[in-house]
Amino acid sequence: MTATQRPSAIPTVQIDNARVKVTEWRFPPGAHTGWHRHGMDYVVVPMTSGTLLLETPDGEMHSALTAGQSYTRLTGVEHNVVNANDHDFVFVEVELK
Repeated sequence: MTATQRPSAIPTVQIDNARVKVTEWRFPPGAHTGWHRHGMDYVVVPMTSGTLLLETPDGEMHSALTAGQSYTRLTGVEHNVVNANDHDFVFVEVELK
């Protein structure tokens, strides 16, 4: 499936205040975020387990995530995140302002 054929991931902003922005991301199978660069440090909390395809300027990589096992990244990360599973994938992203 090419990027133009992929469905879009569905972001739902839960909190957006002076300190944090919290967004739930829902990915149907094959859905993607679109290319973006993070403007803030962030924490991701997977709500489901599975594998995400990360398209980066340095190439593609797969990331296996487990529900409830959080990770963090610094400002400046650039990628397109794709659900590589045959089931919905959900995570919560907490951006630190």
